[in-house]
Amino acid sequence: MALWARPAARCCCWLQRARLAALQRLRSSSEAVQARQGAAPLALLASRRGFLPWGWQAHRYVSVENCSQAASARDGSSSSPEGHLLPVKQEQVKPETVPDLNTEILCEDWDDVPPSSALEEISEEEAVQILADPILPLQSSTLRDYVDHSETLTKLVQLGVDLSQVEKRQKAGQLLLTLDFEKDIKKILLFLKDVGVEDNQLGLFLTKNPYILGEDLEALETRVAYLKSKKFGNAEIAQMVSRAPYLLLFSVERLDNRLGFFKNELGLSVKKTKDLVIRLPRLLTGKLEPVKENLQVCQIEFGFQRNEIQQIAYKTPKILTASRKRLRQTFDYLHNIMGIPHHMLTRFPQVFNAKLLRIKERHKFLTFLGRAQYDPAKPSYISLDQLVSLPDEVFCSEIAKASIQDFEKFLKTI
Repeated sequence: MALWARPAARCCCWLQRARLAALQRLRSSSEAVQARQGAAPLALLASRRGFLPWGWQAHRYVSVENCSQAASARDGSSSSPEGHLLPVKQEQVKPETVPDLNTEILCEDWDDVPPSSALEEISEEEAVQILADPILPLQSSTLRDYVDHSETLTKLVQLGVDLSQVEKRQKAGQLLLTLDFEKDIKKILLFLKDVGVEDNQLGLFLTKNPYILGEDLEALETRVAYLKSKKFGNAEIAQMVSRAPYLLLFSVERLDNRLGFFKNELGLSVKKTKDLVIRLPRLLTGKLEPVKENLQVCQIEFGFQRNEIQQIAYKTPKILTASRKRLRQTFDYLHNIMGIPHHMLTRFPQVFNAKLLRIKERHKFLTFLGRAQYDPAKPSYISLDQLVSLPDEVFCSEIAKASIQDFEKFLKTI
């Protein structure tokens, strides 16, 4: 017998024994009572039939006779028809069956839908109707691949941010991809506008300094408040921030140390120190080593006094961050070739910002004409400012007293 049918057989045997015991007690009763009481076990059995699984019910009809015989043998009773139940006619209940699915019809339905294949050819009309979203690259060396997928990058491009320049800065591209425009960036843009950065300059500003978008807004406001406490006006702060985009990345302590450095190293007053950094705000954001080295070059190699260095730096702050090689070449030509003394160079320090080639060309042309006279105590004096700042036409007509054609012909000879 199958394993699943054994519990059903045991249940049927138990019911049969209970039914036989009940019939023995009822034989002394009336015939009407016997009929009424004999229906109870049948009703019980019928009710059981309602919740037994259909497989168990089917097995009951196979095994009930065996169970009856086994019970009679144990009780010592005969297995004759007289020893069975009252002669109640029972209708055999057919076992329930699960509706059979017509597998042939299902197969026919499946056959109506041909299997799709990646190699299947489709028409051009079907190809045009296919809509597919662009795949987001897992990694890329350019932000251009993410613009169509990122609202933040799209809006930054609309502001004028040059992503090709931003991605060259270390980890700047990764920063932008992690920011949300509405939640993280919008408040920074409003802050920059309040500081004084013009709308048409926001794109250029963020191209140079995308890292400000990841800064805490409260920290930025604290740094602006510090500058105001040092008597910097709103217009001056706006000018400094626009010309030195990294300025607001510096903490209050670092800004204070930078201002103290230039005040002490150059011996300037508070007002002159403030004027110095307003004209060249990148002094507060750049490295201090080049500044220290240029100050040493001016003092040790060029021979300027401390008060002369102070005047040169205050009038021409760019000399503090200029290339040492260019400074040496310019000073060598002005002082050793042209014979310009230190006090004249201190009076016109802007000559260090001029191109050395222009100085050489004009000095040689004046020497050729016999007009290279740079001593203010002598007649036909030519100041260093006039030598380097005037356009070629004005220089030729007012300083060299020659035509521009003569100057161009001379340049071809050197």
